[in-house]
Amino acid sequence: MSKYSTLRDWLRSSGRSSVRMSFDELDDLVPGGLPPSAYRHVPWWSNESDPASTHSRSRLGWVAAGYRVETVNLTQRHVVFVRRADSAA
Repeated sequence: MSKYSTLRDWLRSSGRSSVRMSFDELDDLVPGGLPPSAYRHVPWWSNESDPASTHSRSRLGWVAAGYRVETVNLTQRHVVFVRRADSAA
């Protein structure tokens, strides 16, 4: 089970086409919270789906739920997930 499966499951069950979450909300949802790099580097939030990728946060988290990161704001500490058009989630 991935650390980010709780995020995947939460997004799937939300039923929403767009979800804005604060980093604090994500810290509460993801076991152990977000790593420091999530607060400092926009590329941490990339929408990587390649199975060979080491970006398990996206591959097993929001991408697996049928979402992509539309925007991330490191200053205001929030991210917007948007359901992918090709997703039946």
